Amino acid sequence: MLYSERFSARVQIEEQRRIESMIDLSLLLPRLLNATESNPELAETVAKLAWTRAAGEGLRNHAVPFRLYRSTLIVSVADAIWQKQLRQMSPEFIFRVNKLLGRSVVDDIEFRIDPAAVDRMLSCIPVPPASREETRAPIPELMSAANSIADPDLRESFIRAAENCIERRESRMQTR
Repeated sequence: MLYSERFSARVQIEEQRRIESMIDLSLLLPRLLNATESNPELAETVAKLAWTRAAGEGLRNHAVPFRLYRSTLIVSVADAIWQKQLRQMSPEFIFRVNKLLGRSVVDDIEFRIDPAAVDRMLSCIPVPPASREETRAPIPELMSAANSIADPDLRESFIRAAENCIERRESRMQTR
């Protein structure tokens, strides 16, 4: 193992520990929802936060919560491919969002193609341009499979292994 790989692995482990030591704000979502009964705008904000948490880090840059209309959460996606993939996963997302909120708030999720909304969200995230170029979009099937793994360490290992495998395959195809 090269020094840079060991260093990268150590940085990832330290980052994971830092994240795990933080207060899990998702535990506060049911309380926030109860406190916002009379304010629909705040309830919508809480539902959007729940979506962001339920969707996970891999989808944050590709599926942006837009609005909660009655009991339908409207999520903007970049293109028809994301729309199709996420629509198939919507029952799981509905379950996750409602579980985070502590009750049934979202009955349906509508995925709308709106690349401008996704781009606006990406422009709000302070990411250096060089790292944005290096980060590739996650493969929906890979993320779907990874989301079914409950253990966070095992999930991360699975994603890294799959990404390495894909990179090796692509590099072999380029050299041919």
